[in-house]
Amino acid sequence: MTKRSARGPERAILIGVRLKRATHAEGHVEGMEPEDSLDELRQLTLSAGALVAGTMLQARDRLDAATLLGSGKLDELREQAVALEANLLIFDHELSPTQQRNIEKHTSCRAIDRTQLILDIFARHARTREGQLQVELAQLTYLLPRLTGRGVEMSRLGGGIGTRGPGETQLEVDRRRIRERIRTLTATLETVRQQRLRRRSRRFSIPIPTVALAGYTNAGKSTLFNRLTEAQVLASPQMFATLDPTGRLLELPSRRRVLLSDTVGFISNLPVSLIKAFRATLEEVSDAQLILHVSDCASPLRQQQEQEVMHVLSDLGASESPVLHIGNKMDLLSREQRAQLSPIPGQAAKPGQALVSAHTGEGIQELLEAIDRALTTDPIKRVVLQFTQSEGKELSQVYDAGRVLHREDSAAGITVVADLPHSLVLRFGNHVQPPAAASRQVQ
Repeated sequence: MTKRSARGPERAILIGVRLKRATHAEGHVEGMEPEDSLDELRQLTLSAGALVAGTMLQARDRLDAATLLGSGKLDELREQAVALEANLLIFDHELSPTQQRNIEKHTSCRAIDRTQLILDIFARHARTREGQLQVELAQLTYLLPRLTGRGVEMSRLGGGIGTRGPGETQLEVDRRRIRERIRTLTATLETVRQQRLRRRSRRFSIPIPTVALAGYTNAGKSTLFNRLTEAQVLASPQMFATLDPTGRLLELPSRRRVLLSDTVGFISNLPVSLIKAFRATLEEVSDAQLILHVSDCASPLRQQQEQEVMHVLSDLGASESPVLHIGNKMDLLSREQRAQLSPIPGQAAKPGQALVSAHTGEGIQELLEAIDRALTTDPIKRVVLQFTQSEGKELSQVYDAGRVLHREDSAAGITVVADLPHSLVLRFGNHVQPPAAASRQVQ
């Protein structure tokens, strides 16, 4: 889509529309102004590798069915493209095949919409085989209905086995090939999904809770992921810089271990076909015992972005999952802004919220403690365990997976008071002493 030409990156003009008789422009998130959506489109364009030569925002009573903007505005757009040496028009609205064809014919420039731009960025950043298959499926699903109306100039008889027939056109051949490829990709991704489910079932046999990072793109999820796990995941200001999911073990203050997953960022008007194609990947979110909803607390659009993320989570069937809301980038807030979000110094404004700076590390320890409190899977139990001197392996597991509060060695054996995950308490059932012994030992 937005490929480099021999002269360098493509020069694009961004076009948005404000509807006069609507509370918000069609296709925009409720509460997000067209100017804000156009600014987001600018960031997407830069992430795709194009240069923004200019922008245009038109106020209309309604969208033109044939050209979106109207022929008079297209004349103005054509003149602007010539003056700015632009060769690409990017619209902040989904274009119908007819609109796209008419715009390109009238302006002599290639025209794409927001959805095509997002698909192009995803194609650039997909690194794994699964991610590439998902992107291809989304692109073909988007392309198939847009083959309609390409005209009789593409019509010709087929030229091979399985393509010949009375009057079959090249357009029909293209449609059939795309449908066949979509079926192949769907079957392949279903196989990948089943493999993922088998791996997940094996993972669930070892009770390690899963925690998933979710949030609007460029909210700092990957930076936070790196801060928590000391991983080296790519953290970039470009939108959708992280596409393929990544998982790392994270140790909490209670010594519990959780599997933390970093997932693709969400965005307003995320194409439905893309959500469907990436459903296997996004299952990491829907199956998580806890979702960390990361937002940019310094962004003036935080509320609208959070609403969009919750909308996508609902589409994924994760609306009932426990959510811990994390306001990231608190280092960019003024003292007054921090006071509004955190009335009590050092604490989050409300239960189920946390303020952090993934960049500086501020609030990370409080976040880990909040995750510990929010996880209901495999809760922590305080127990007294007794081992013989020869059971050093079992004792080592207690130190490794729990927090030992007291230890007493004697000729009869080793007695420890420890906070352990419930699953480990069950494993050491024969070593557990009466509950009353715990308080006596700690005193």
